[in-house]
Amino acid sequence: MADHQLSKTFPVKPKLKPKPRTQKQTPESKYWSSFKTQQIPNVISSITSLAFSPNPPFPFAAAHSASLTLFSSQTFSPTATISSFSDVVSSASFRCDGLLLAAADLSGLVQVFDVKTRTPLRKLRSHTRPARFVKYPIADKLHLISGGDDALVKYWDVAGETVISEMPGHKDYVRCGDCSPVSSEMFATGSYDHTVKLWDVRVTDLRRLAIEVNHGSPVEDVIFLPSGGLIATAGGNSVKIWDLIGGGKMMCSMESHNKTVTSLCVGMMAKDTGEASRQYRILSAGLDGYMKVFDYSKMKVTHSMRFPAPLMSVAFSPDCATRVIGTSNGIIYAGRRKSKESKEEERRELGGFSSLGATEDEPRRRALKPSYFRYFQRGQGEKPSERDYLVTRTKGVKLAEHDKLLKKFRHKQALVSVLRCKNPANVVAVMEELVSRKKLLKCVENLDLEELGALLAFLHKYSTVPAYSALLIGLTKKVVEMRAEDIGASDELKSHVRNLKRSVEEEIRIQQSLQEIQGIISPLLRLAGRR
Repeated sequence: MADHQLSKTFPVKPKLKPKPRTQKQTPESKYWSSFKTQQIPNVISSITSLAFSPNPPFPFAAAHSASLTLFSSQTFSPTATISSFSDVVSSASFRCDGLLLAAADLSGLVQVFDVKTRTPLRKLRSHTRPARFVKYPIADKLHLISGGDDALVKYWDVAGETVISEMPGHKDYVRCGDCSPVSSEMFATGSYDHTVKLWDVRVTDLRRLAIEVNHGSPVEDVIFLPSGGLIATAGGNSVKIWDLIGGGKMMCSMESHNKTVTSLCVGMMAKDTGEASRQYRILSAGLDGYMKVFDYSKMKVTHSMRFPAPLMSVAFSPDCATRVIGTSNGIIYAGRRKSKESKEEERRELGGFSSLGATEDEPRRRALKPSYFRYFQRGQGEKPSERDYLVTRTKGVKLAEHDKLLKKFRHKQALVSVLRCKNPANVVAVMEELVSRKKLLKCVENLDLEELGALLAFLHKYSTVPAYSALLIGLTKKVVEMRAEDIGASDELKSHVRNLKRSVEEEIRIQQSLQEIQGIISPLLRLAGRR
């Protein structure tokens, strides 16, 4: 019975060989990888700003040089270009109804355009230095927020082209801002003075801020998260999340970028992913060429993509179907994700070759019958869906020569065979198997002089290797004791033993040197720990 059980333990596998780690792709990575990226060329200069229209079919505007180009989110082809700027366009923002588009440029001018006719309806002049950002408040068609290098934040009456309120709280360039998703009167601005300030235009004394937080480095972008109680700030190589309801307490800091983070936006997982509730993510773009997806509910980065140029801006469409990224070399990387509904519509538009989906102009495929050979081949080209359970065929086990010999209980031949293969992991695995069978010393006793020389050569080479020394050092001692007479009668075997002795002595010297070094370092480490 014992021999029968032993015969089922093959093939012999090395225990000391580490298993390679296989990185499985998570559902989150699959979702963000499903956006098939394509390049939008012919945009010469850096893409400083990207903004989506809030209304279908969700076109987006790209600011580059002294122009503002509108693109279709379905075909990614340019639909219109606005060139009535005297300097580089720094920011763009759609109104809540998608009919008007505001843009700021480095001359300090803020303009409002009709999206359909592309004519400038208002020109807002008040900034004395370059204007860096402009935003329409949520559900507000009459006002604008802007900020610039004059360290001022302005609240505009668009119809009257006048400044209603001017907020002078920052001490350096105001480079970014965002409006609250729950209130049209509240907004946040970020500056190169390292601070982010929360403003409320209903407060009469605007010098008294609602909340101020210090990011710790020049702030490049700030966004409100969908709840309205959290904001995310980007500056240096970090993205930080702050709790406004808790008085501006920092909740977490993400420092996965290697260079400056230039832009942030909020993305939402599509409904067809099977999630029970809305899953919001923060998308960050940096000068290191990486776009990161940050799950702020779990405080971890869930996906990362590398692009061949520094990234300047990122935006995500309201329908969760389009993601665009602007680079410093004038290329827009646009990606669109096909939903299950759009794939089904596309399949219906293309038509099928089955008898049920064929049209009058398409040839009908003959119905499958058991008399057709194709009947028995049906379904073999189909790919499994996510919920399918795959029944895989068991692969036949290929046994090596030493495994076959072990299976036949020819222990000595198995040891000699594996020694010829010169694979130390397999040799040690066979030796461990022979130890478990209590046959290793019996095999050593029955080796002839040539086979004994091969064993001594192996022990000389690998007995001092840390991975194998636990077994081989003890075996070496037993081999020398058991075969002392044979070793003394053969010059070749004596040579193997002398080489083995030198290796062991050298290993002992190395261990003694390491112990001396440890004795010197240990008191220093203890002193350092006390300080």
